[in-house]
Amino acid sequence: PVQIKTGDPLFLFVKAGMTVIVQHLPAVGQQPIESKWWMANVIHVDGGARDPRIPTMFQVADVDDGTIRWVNADLVTHIVPND
Repeated sequence: PVQIKTGDPLFLFVKAGMTVIVQHLPAVGQQPIESKWWMANVIHVDGGARDPRIPTMFQVADVDDGTIRWVNADLVTHIVPND
């Protein structure tokens, strides 16, 4: 299991090989849609320009259809535990 410190953003603990839940943010002025989420396997973690150790983007593969996408790190809402 990943040990997460209180107050730290979840995306700081994501590593390649993990399975995560991605939830899209609503458009400005719109209500959040709780069902607009999907599960993905993290392929690559890309660091920021100011500090490459801090992840800003993840390359992921959708577990349903295998589509490869880049997502902003802050869209990751959960890390799925591996058994």
